[in-house]
Amino acid sequence: MNNSTSKGKIQMKLTAFAGLVAIGAMMGVPALAQDAAPDTTPPMEEIGYILNTFMFLVTGFLVMWMGAGFAMLEAGLVRQKNVTMQLMKNVALFSIAAILYYLIGYNLMYPGDGWTIQNVLGAFGTTSLEPVGLAETQTDLTYASVGSDFFFQLMFCATTASIVSGALAERIKLWPFLIFTVVLTGLIYPIQASWKWGGGFLDTNFGFLDFAGSTVVHSVGGWAALAGAIVLGPRLGKYKDGKVNPFPGSNLALATLGMFILWLGWFGFNGGSQLYMDTAANVADISRIFANTNTAAAGGALAALIATQLRYGKPDLTMVLNGALAGLVSITAEPLTPSLGAATLIGAVGGVLVVFAVPLLDRLRIDDVVGAIPVHLVCGIWGTLAVVLTNPDATLTGQLASIVIVGVFVFFVSLAVWLVLRAVMGIRVDEETEIVGLDTAELGMEAYPEFAKG
Repeated sequence: MNNSTSKGKIQMKLTAFAGLVAIGAMMGVPALAQDAAPDTTPPMEEIGYILNTFMFLVTGFLVMWMGAGFAMLEAGLVRQKNVTMQLMKNVALFSIAAILYYLIGYNLMYPGDGWTIQNVLGAFGTTSLEPVGLAETQTDLTYASVGSDFFFQLMFCATTASIVSGALAERIKLWPFLIFTVVLTGLIYPIQASWKWGGGFLDTNFGFLDFAGSTVVHSVGGWAALAGAIVLGPRLGKYKDGKVNPFPGSNLALATLGMFILWLGWFGFNGGSQLYMDTAANVADISRIFANTNTAAAGGALAALIATQLRYGKPDLTMVLNGALAGLVSITAEPLTPSLGAATLIGAVGGVLVVFAVPLLDRLRIDDVVGAIPVHLVCGIWGTLAVVLTNPDATLTGQLASIVIVGVFVFFVSLAVWLVLRAVMGIRVDEETEIVGLDTAELGMEAYPEFAKG
């Protein structure tokens, strides 16, 4: 048989079969398809709920990663004999913040309509999450899950405590520091944060603007650290015969790693503070925040590099690391409205401020081991004031008044707590322990046991 004839007959049969299938499909399949495949597309409010929740979870664990950054930065900038203590404090303070924020902090910070003192003191009580699977609940699907919001906000609380840890390194006892952390994360931080982010009086009466916490987080940690450093006093031999004796850190590679981890985590810190990712406009704003956050850090690092070259004749790596962090703190109060150029300049001013604030503290004989007070307090104030340069809704009066109110509250409450701790149990190790190192004397272990003691 001819091959072409055979192929033709096969094609005719296939065509006829396809026609029958098409007729059958037109007659019966539509009804079956409607029954088998109902429209399962979630409503728009549920999609927004999912996207906002996802944003909080992702940006929250980015901010949590900043805990590793603080630990590495501090471990690199303290002397070898105190590294383990810094690592211990950073693990412990994060854990304390997690428990205290659940027990009391979150409700104090976000009381809703349940203020104990209207717009001043929030509600007392533990945090409750949605039921499993949202069963039998009237959850507001226009925002995000309580669990994701709690998780995200907790990370800011823990960051505040991390700031204090580095400033008071190498001479503070472990347990008094941890007790102070309980007060800071359970009471001091959430109370003042409620005044702005919880709808308190700084927000309603002063029009205070602080997008992601130059004041609410960073200067609060700086004020608490300043009070502690004053009560604690400087390290032995730091200021002697009218001279400032530098104590080089144990591992600048580790400190640099810590800075880059913090830089990365800051994208979650600022980006997540947009609070919504449910529209194209919000996603575009988050992208803008990322770009401004990044360029502010770069501006701060380069400004510190140039400033130390001009001031000391040589660039100083530790100052450059802190310059990058200073740029990040400076842009945190308003990372959305500046242009890229303005964000770079805001960060650069922060980098310069650090270079001059560090020796100023030394002249005042206030010993800050890692430069936390210049970075977080000084640049937190600068960043809060800089909001008026790019956001027309901000007023200089409202920003200044809020800085002063938060500063007075945090500093004097922290000072009182430090003084009570010093009187009751002592906060500083004895001279022998400080000389030997806190790792061996307080913890009985060393970070680098194979090396000679530094």
